[in-house]
Amino acid sequence: MTFDPSDTAAFAAFVRAQGRAVVATVAPSGAPEAALVGIAALDDGTLIFDASDDSRKVHNLRENGRVAVVIGTEGDMTVQVEGVATITSGASREQHGAAYNEQFPGSRALDQGFAVVVVRPEWVRVYDASAQPAVVTEARW
Repeated sequence: MTFDPSDTAAFAAFVRAQGRAVVATVAPSGAPEAALVGIAALDDGTLIFDASDDSRKVHNLRENGRVAVVIGTEGDMTVQVEGVATITSGASREQHGAAYNEQFPGSRALDQGFAVVVVRPEWVRVYDASAQPAVVTEARW
C-alpha cells in the first residue's frame, strides 16, 4: 500500500480516499492550533479545504500561511505534509471551490462566509505501519 511521496497522482488518490485531515496552523501568539477538515486534492497534489471566514484557522492563515497537515485518520498509513496555504479569491476561489465541491458535493465552500484554502505541499512524508518494520519515506516537492 505504500507509495512514493514524490508521486503526485498516488498522493492525490490517497487524499481523495481518506477525505479528512488534521490541519495545524500557528496563532499570532505562536501557539499551535489544529482542526479536522474535509480535504480534497487536485491531480498535481494541491490540497483544498474550506472553512468559515471567522474560524481560528482562517484568521491564523491570514497572518502566517505555514501549515502542517496529517492525512489518514484511520488505517495503517498516514501522510504528513508541510507547506504554504493561501486563502483564495476571485477566479482562483471559484476554480478551487468547484474542485472541492466535485469531491464533496453539497459543501458550503463557495457560500458567502466561507473561505476556500489551497495548500501547496513542500514536504511529504508517508508512514506505512502495515509493513513490518514500518516503511517511512519522504520527499521535497
